[in-house]
Amino acid sequence: MVPCLVVGALIGRCRPLWITPLATPLVRYGVPISLMGLLLHGGFNRSLLLMALLSVAVIGLMLALLRFSRSFSNVLVNPDLQLASCIGNTAYFGIPAALALLPPEALPISIGYDFGATLLAWGLGPLWLTKKSSHGVNDERWSAFIRHLLASPATRGLIGALLVLATPWHEAISTSLWLPSRVVIVLALAVVGMRLGSIAQFGRPALSVSLTYPLLCKLLLFPTLMLLISFFLPLPLLARKALVLQAAAPTAISVLLMAESEQCDAAPSAQLVLRSTLIALVSVPLWSLVLNRLF
Repeated sequence: MVPCLVVGALIGRCRPLWITPLATPLVRYGVPISLMGLLLHGGFNRSLLLMALLSVAVIGLMLALLRFSRSFSNVLVNPDLQLASCIGNTAYFGIPAALALLPPEALPISIGYDFGATLLAWGLGPLWLTKKSSHGVNDERWSAFIRHLLASPATRGLIGALLVLATPWHEAISTSLWLPSRVVIVLALAVVGMRLGSIAQFGRPALSVSLTYPLLCKLLLFPTLMLLISFFLPLPLLARKALVLQAAAPTAISVLLMAESEQCDAAPSAQLVLRSTLIALVSVPLWSLVLNRLF
């Protein structure tokens, strides 16, 4: 993971115009094919849907605490930082981390979490960032939500896996997709590094808010909340580990994209994506060590 991110960051810093031409076909075609291969290889079952629902429930609980609890709302006023405190980069960081730190059986759980988080992020995120409520604006947001949902790599990968499973050649297709799936993940990590490099090249802007609290919430408090909730649910040990590691993933780039689309100040979100990703290179392996000791 580290070499891919570093190489990508160097390319993004020197050649920021390369990001879109490389990222667009990778996200549209490569990542869905990769997720298809991972789903078919790791096993596709109803636990994926349950993990998606659980991720939606826990992220929703965290957002409610950040918005309505006075202890949190006083230090995390900005709605974009509230989203950034619980919406993680699971597709391009969390799933590679699961591949590196967990057995293949954890992949459907990790992908299920990512699928649910993607639905919630693009469905609730734009509404969370603004209080506009006219009928026309709501119609536009629902249309945008459907577009983002259909364009999501998780959705396309899930649909592709279901179509493959309906064919008599699903075992052969699953075997043939395993190697390309891992290659695409390496390329996706490089693209994330390129985006981080392009953010870093503009220097450190003067921020009007502190990023300490959202960093602590995303990398420490939110995975701790997921861990505590998992203790009260009849989940296998591997599922608990996979869920906590996904919750510990750094802030998603989608939060930055939503902040920009809603014309919010995107500088805090950009810096939070950058810093949380760098810290997560250390904090996620530490979470893995903690989980191995607990379970």
